[in-house]
Parts: sequence; C-alpha cells; structure tokens
Amino acid sequence: MAASRRFARKLPSIISKHHRLISLEIETAETLEESTSPASIPLDPSLPLLPLAVSHLSPPSPLPALPSAHASSPASLLRLLRRARHHPRLAPLDLHLLLAAASSSSAFRPDHGLTSLIAARLAASRRLPSLRRLLELVLSRPCPCADDSIFACPDLLPTFRKAILAFATSGDIPSASDALASLRRAADSPLPAEFYNIVLHALARLRRHDDAIRFYGEMTSVHRVTPDAYTFNILINSSCHVEGVDAAMRWFTEMRHRSCAPTGVSFNTLMRGFFRERRYKEGIKVAHEMLQLGVGLSVASMEILIGGLCRGGEALKAAEVFAEFLVDAVVPEGFDCLGLIESLCHGGLLDKAVEVLELVLEMNRACCLSVPAGVTVLECLLKAGKLDEVCRLMSRMVGVGVVPDTISCNCIFESLCEAGRTPDANRLRILASEKGFKPDGVTYSMLVQGLGREGRTKEGVAVLDEMLDLGFIPNIVAYNRLLDSLHMQRSLQ
Repeated sequence: MAASRRFARKLPSIISKHHRLISLEIETAETLEESTSPASIPLDPSLPLLPLAVSHLSPPSPLPALPSAHASSPASLLRLLRRARHHPRLAPLDLHLLLAAASSSSAFRPDHGLTSLIAARLAASRRLPSLRRLLELVLSRPCPCADDSIFACPDLLPTFRKAILAFATSGDIPSASDALASLRRAADSPLPAEFYNIVLHALARLRRHDDAIRFYGEMTSVHRVTPDAYTFNILINSSCHVEGVDAAMRWFTEMRHRSCAPTGVSFNTLMRGFFRERRYKEGIKVAHEMLQLGVGLSVASMEILIGGLCRGGEALKAAEVFAEFLVDAVVPEGFDCLGLIESLCHGGLLDKAVEVLELVLEMNRACCLSVPAGVTVLECLLKAGKLDEVCRLMSRMVGVGVVPDTISCNCIFESLCEAGRTPDANRLRILASEKGFKPDGVTYSMLVQGLGREGRTKEGVAVLDEMLDLGFIPNIVAYNRLLDSLHMQRSLQ
C-alpha cells in the first residue's frame, strides 16, 4: 500500500518527463507530414531517399548512460529494449540507443531481430522520420546473417514491410515508394505483390485513382511483378467509386485473362457497384455467377444483394430472390432476414413478409430468422388486427426456438387479453416458458385480470398461485386483492 502511494505521488513527474522526452520528435514528425502532404507530391517510386537533418533525430538531453555490456552486441541491446518497453525514459529512446551503439563501434551491425522490433515500435507510434533513419541504417550496415554470403538477410522483408505499411497508412506515399525501391535494390529476388499492394491500396484510399493505375502499370511492366487477387480487388473497388462499374468490369476481365481466380470480394464489389448505379438485374446476375463458379454466397454477399434491392425500392424482388436461394439451400448460415422483413412490412407488403417468415420456418432455417425479424411481423399483424395469425405464427416461432423478448410478449398478451382471448395468451405463455421465456409480474397480472374478466376463475386462481410461488406477490394483502378481483369479476357477470 505504501509503495502504491509513493508511485501515485511520483506519477505526474514521470508522465511529464515522458512527454518531454518524446515531444521533440513528435513535433518534428507532424511538421514534416504537413509540409509533404500526399496531395501535393506526385508519385515517383524512383525518387532517392530524402536527406534527414540530424536535429530531427537528436536525442533528448541528457541521454541515459548505459553500461557498455548493453551495447556490446545486438542481442544484449535487444534484451534491454524488450525489458524497457514500458519504461517512461527508455521506451521512446529505442532508436537513439541503437544509433548510439552503432556510432560507438563501426563493427556494430544490428541483426534482423533488433531492427524488426524497433521498426514495429516506430510504426506503431507513427515516428516516421525515425523510421526512415532506421531503414538507412539497415541498408548501410547489413544484418550479420549476410556474412560470408552474396545473399541478403532472408528476414529483411518483414522490417521493410512494417515501414512501408506505416508510411502508406499515414498517407506518405513518396516515403512508402522510396522504401519499396530501396528494398527492391537490396533484395535478392523479385518482391511479392503483397508489398506493391500496400502502396496501391493507400493510393486507392486517398482517391488517387490515376496514380494507382500508373503504379499498377509500373508494377507489371517495369518490375515484372505478377499481380494477385488482392491487387485486382483494389483496382476494381477504386474504379467502382471513381469511374463506374463498367470500368471495374474491365479490370475484372483483365483479372480473368491473367488466370487470377476472382474471390468473393471481387464479386461483392461488382455487385455493390451495380446496385449503386441501380442496375439491379446485373447485380442479381453477379450473385448467380458466384454460385455457378463455386465461389458461394457469404453473409456479406447476401447483405449486399438483399440490402441493395431493398434500398432501391425492390423489396418484392428481394423477397423472390431470397426465397429462390432459400429453396436452393445456398443462403449462408448466419444471414438475418430482418432487413428484408422490415422493407416488406414498411412497404405495405405484410402478406409477403408472412410468406417469407413461413418459408423460413418450413425450410427449418431458423438461423436466418432473428427475434427482431419475427417480432416485426407479429407487431404488424397486431396492428392489422389479425390475432389468429399472431397466435399461429408465434406458436411456430417458439416451437423452433425463436422466442420474443419479455416486452414483446407482454404486448402480444395484452392485445389478446383485451380481445377476450386470455386462454390463448396463457397457452402461448406456457409454450414460451418451456423454450426459455421468463415472465414477469406484469405478465401474470395481465393474465389474472384477463381471466377474471372472462369469468375463468379456476384458471385465474391457478395462474395467481403460480405468481405467488415465483415471488411476484409481495405480501398476503396483494394476493387477497388479486383474488377478490377474480371473484368480483365473476359476480359482476
């Protein structure tokens, strides 16, 4: 307890020291990013590495003095940095400690484990200037794994991947392309498409579609990189947002010509593009093509298909497509038809909504019917006064385990009791209780009062005794009051 109080007293000073140590580099990084906004810098992967001023990376003063044993080898420095991960003074000095160790001895060569750890921390904290300096150090002093060999370190790629991803995520496209060019010169074999996809995705995310197409051309023609499905998915999505779905279809055709198998993401992007342009027949055709090619429909695919039709005012067509796929057993498990049910009910197509619900129950696909979807149909039937349909559908829903919540059940029971159908409400209550429904005091009170109004004293007493056993009646006075209400209603009749 005493140690905790001492730590609490020292915590403000520790935090202030930590902020003072890292404030210089954070301000420098923000200034550099503002002066090199991605919108003002053209894409040029052949640009040389940007020179960095020493003041940008100058360590805070005073730099903690480390024993020589910690800087004697990359392994010892790596152990120190791992232990000091949450240290308020040493944590932000990871790169400075590495540079100090490298400057103290020209023979010090950081290995891939040390550089990968520092690259991950610099990328996570978005210290982009420090990340550039780290890459320069990695290139100038190769990993000891490359000793006595003409090949580069096999673990060089992960370090550069972290850096390229950090640059691209921050919108610093020139730095990302510079790092990619440096890695291409240092690597022994052609880089996989994964590294180019990082830059390509950043360009698409920044809506720099023309630069993305030009980068793809350099990637395939100049650097001879074979694009993969992720490459084309980026281009298809970017084209859908900028040029339209017809341009995206050209990339889809290029994808097939290069013998690159389309994925579910490719089809989903095209389907969403067609629905965005209100070309519903072609969007439905994409879904059928997915089934023909064996890709299959995912939950996301069904949500795009049904949701796109419903938002476009084609709820009836969506119900037909859903029924077709449900009969063909291609609807994925986990898809919820709530959106379809709501569109049908709000569009005045209650009979079609009931038909969809009954088809789901008939096909034993209760996984596609959530409680809100079933309650939506029941509420619309209550408003329409179709109590027979309410009792029948609720019985079927409860039978397959789709039990409405307590508030919804109470609303249904109240409507039945007011219509003089309290026995039906009590029957539904018993059926739902067997499937996990937990009635409350309001439920029992409505049933007791409804049975009393209808002169069913014996059944009312049974429900009242059950209510007493479950503890919903606080005292004997309340019990007698409810019991008197049963007999009073009978005497009035």
